[in-house]
Amino acid sequence: MSSRPDHRPAPTEYEAYYSSYIDRTPDGPLVETMTAQIAEVDRTFRDLSPERAGYRYAPGKWTIREVLGHLIDTERVFGYRAVSFSRADPAPLPSFDQALWNPAGRYDERPIGGLVDEWIATRRATIAFAAAMPDEAWNRTGIASGFPFTVRAALWILPGHVRYHLAHLADRYR
Repeated sequence: MSSRPDHRPAPTEYEAYYSSYIDRTPDGPLVETMTAQIAEVDRTFRDLSPERAGYRYAPGKWTIREVLGHLIDTERVFGYRAVSFSRADPAPLPSFDQALWNPAGRYDERPIGGLVDEWIATRRATIAFAAAMPDEAWNRTGIASGFPFTVRAALWILPGHVRYHLAHLADRYR
């Protein structure tokens, strides 16, 4: 197992559920991938009208604003997991229930531009953390949601998770 962040995590570094996100993250420099995604997210969401940002493709599904809110929550949660694991904190971390978190975030009440700005700020913080991390920290492991993850896996999940939701938006939110 390599300690370099630019190598895809091995399946032993994360719970199998997350393979669909890690598989969507392209090979190569992770920090560059995460940085490039900022422009893509900005283009996708920034200029949406309030009506469009409030669109949901079916009753009970998230609006576009709520999807972006979910991306913000996930960026924070997995970023924190990576920080905790990289610092060799032995405390297991809890799950996060997106069905509970999203309504509590009241994302649908906020302007889309503010949500874009918040996601970008959160992603930039994740990038700054990843760019400064010592090589040996990438392989450190912690427990989240009852499963072991390496720091590398926690961070590799993030770009793939964004790609998953952008593809879902393109497919379902036309």
